[in-house]
Amino acid sequence: MLFDVARGGLADIFGEGRLTTLHATAFPPSAAETEGARLLQTVGVPTGVLWPREPDEDTGRLPLVQELLDTEDFEDAAQDAGGWPVIGWLLNAHLALDPASGKVHAFDADGEHVQELHTDISSLVQVTLLFQRLLEEFTFSGNDGDEEGDFERLEREVERIRQETSSIDPLPFQDNETVWSVVGEEIAAGQRFKGDSPGARSLYG
Repeated sequence: MLFDVARGGLADIFGEGRLTTLHATAFPPSAAETEGARLLQTVGVPTGVLWPREPDEDTGRLPLVQELLDTEDFEDAAQDAGGWPVIGWLLNAHLALDPASGKVHAFDADGEHVQELHTDISSLVQVTLLFQRLLEEFTFSGNDGDEEGDFERLEREVERIRQETSSIDPLPFQDNETVWSVVGEEIAAGQRFKGDSPGARSLYG
């Protein structure tokens, strides 16, 4: 694992109810025993910015990429990408786990683009953790005169997340077009703050 992520640490921040884990039977046999799948089974991922995929009620399995998308439309998709389990939804993309490499790929739901988004699942959990925590803990001053300074401070926090992540895994922010780069820009602009967070209360009253 690239990042040291643990169930206890996530639960201390978000509470057990905010963490989504998956049973081993949700994965195809080729993926169930991989490191990434085991991490999703034992540690889980916080919900909010990222929406973890729910297994099918009847089969108990995660959908495969080929069940949601025509992989032939994606020029850069690997030959076996159709068989990868879809583990979540971020911004406008399906996130799929490549069991062979352990990487997480983002498939644009409305286009023909696929990008390598994370080197492993620990990176996905770490970036989700950092952005979700920023959204829930950042506080604006509420003073109109300090608004510019507040947004500069918020932008610095987003940039810190980018730099800290990129020093270990360059994929999430490899360019300005990755879904995480776009999410970071939205957060820096004051978007994505939920109504019950300190940031939203000070922004929207």
